[in-house]
Amino acid sequence: MPMVKAAINATPTPQTIHPMKKYIAEFIGTFWLVLGGCGSAVLAAAFPDVGIGLLGVSLAFGLTVLTMAFAIGHISGCHLNPAVSVGLWAARRFNTRDLVPYIISQVAGGIAAGGVLYLIASGQDGFKLASGFASNGFGGHSPGKYSMLACLVTEVVMTMMFLFVILGATSKKAPQGFAPVAIGLCLTLIHLVSIPVTNTSVNPARSTGVAVFAGDWALSQLWLFWLAPVAGAVIGAIAWRMVDTDEK
Repeated sequence: MPMVKAAINATPTPQTIHPMKKYIAEFIGTFWLVLGGCGSAVLAAAFPDVGIGLLGVSLAFGLTVLTMAFAIGHISGCHLNPAVSVGLWAARRFNTRDLVPYIISQVAGGIAAGGVLYLIASGQDGFKLASGFASNGFGGHSPGKYSMLACLVTEVVMTMMFLFVILGATSKKAPQGFAPVAIGLCLTLIHLVSIPVTNTSVNPARSTGVAVFAGDWALSQLWLFWLAPVAGAVIGAIAWRMVDTDEK
């Protein structure tokens, strides 16, 4: 998320920062998103008597974005998501030369977080991957047993709205300083709606980070959680450009 200009008045700007610093920031930021969000689902959601439930998991994902927006927004723009990077590129807010390195950094950060989470979770007596390790799925692997079409539509629409909010909240004419809050709350709302459908992806790096360790069906269904978020992000960028009033 390009929260620098709209939310954080800091120097140097992402345009003047060495590219490697931006890629490392994206790695660490995505690591935190997957560890915090998926970790809340795997370790704390159903903990006996005091589990945080779906509401807690939704808040955890939103808080990872909110905290990282302030931590690295002035360095990399805090995308943390290949779909977001593609959407910002489609909206002409992101340089083509950084697109692939950002995506590689994000996926690597997600997988690293998945590895740490697996190491922690597998330390519990009787640990099993039967629950899916917070992986995203459709059909029989959807939490609510939703069809592939329902899951595809959900991921496309949710990511579309996520990009629309990101672009609007970071617009030059938007209230300054509140973009991280708006974006974090938007991601929380998205999870509140769609966890029962797909376990909520809207982020291919998040999906990949845990699917690698869940294996089996999670990897075989991973294609949808790349295709749908990226398509939704591009649609969201197009929708924003239709209403954008910023001077060019």
